[in-house]
Amino acid sequence: MKKSYDAIFENNRKWVESQVAEDPEFFKNLSLTQTPDFLYIGCSDSRVSAEEMMGMKPGELFVHRNIANVVNTLDMSATAVIQYAVEHLQVKHIIVCGHYGCGGIKAAMTPEDLGLLNPWLRTIRDVYRLHQAELDTIEDEQKRYDRLVELNVQEQCINVIKMACVQEEYLIDEYPIVHGWVFDMKTGKIIDLDIDFEKILKDIQKIYNLTDSNWVMGKKNNKNML
Repeated sequence: MKKSYDAIFENNRKWVESQVAEDPEFFKNLSLTQTPDFLYIGCSDSRVSAEEMMGMKPGELFVHRNIANVVNTLDMSATAVIQYAVEHLQVKHIIVCGHYGCGGIKAAMTPEDLGLLNPWLRTIRDVYRLHQAELDTIEDEQKRYDRLVELNVQEQCINVIKMACVQEEYLIDEYPIVHGWVFDMKTGKIIDLDIDFEKILKDIQKIYNLTDSNWVMGKKNNKNML
């Protein structure tokens, strides 16, 4: 156990050496600021490494991870990350990424009392309830799990779009755009679910429109005058 722990520091030493060999100013520049274009909201599963699968370098990706990539507006961790990314980092894209074989999705489809996990999994079970008619027609259990992974990503994208900071920033600057992805661990490929961000925003704004305020419209008008 100690050997595997110590190996982390040896790996870190080698990584530092390789970065400095390639760019002597790498860590000096890295420490100055971060200007990522992407916010990635993914699952905590140890097999899914956002930066590695996307080919991103340090500083290029702002990341939030939790069980089954849930965006619950009562979760201050997720909402704080999104608001910071949108308002301060001014990311251009928000990606919600699930993955096939997700343990959280399978747990949510299991009729079992899972204690402290119950409130968290309820959000996913609500997704199942919303799409029960479609899911119950899928006889193959694995395909049903996979489809719920996709539907969960779709619903979490909608939860992101419901947020005031996302709506307001999009109204002013026409970004961020929200995307839904699924990572297939069997192939290593990212699947774009082609979430229609603008259509979803338009469809939900009758109920979730949080941009109709004097200060938001004033900010938009001020920008248009520049």
